Amino acid sequence: METGKTTWKVDPTHSEIEFKVKHMMISTVTGSFEKFDAQVEAADDTFKNANFNFSAKIDSINTKNSDRDTHLKSDDFFNAEKFPQLTFKSKSFDGEKMVGDLTIRDITKEITLDVDFNGIAEDPYGQTKAGFEAEGTINRKDFNLSWNAVTEAGSIVVSDKVRLIANLQFIKQ
Repeated sequence: METGKTTWKVDPTHSEIEFKVKHMMISTVTGSFEKFDAQVEAADDTFKNANFNFSAKIDSINTKNSDRDTHLKSDDFFNAEKFPQLTFKSKSFDGEKMVGDLTIRDITKEITLDVDFNGIAEDPYGQTKAGFEAEGTINRKDFNLSWNAVTEAGSIVVSDKVRLIANLQFIKQ
């Protein structure tokens, strides 16, 4: 019997979207997007081959340093004015690996995320929740986030490799 798909919407109070990038190759800077939206359409509670859609507002970027955040929003990096959000749309999910299209600026590339599906639970208010942790690595230059500088000693200020980490809790609708 064909059943309809269930929609799950992100619970932003129990979710976070982070990125980590090496600074001068000796330390890691962590940033996050404070404003984002995500939803899933799933045929069943395994979430296999579910459709995941995600977007984050570039203007909400937060690295706990306002000068750096302003720089990240500029055309050296994201150009928040011209490209106000980044998006991700899944193409496949086997329960562990999610393949999908990530769009940053005007560039879309297929990426693979490692996903831990942490299960389903009911919260004290009777809402059914599902939890996921996803992680992947991109090369920022693939998405035209190309600014860089070199220190006097010759080390690169910002690594090309960026780790993406999403901890997402969804509410069954």
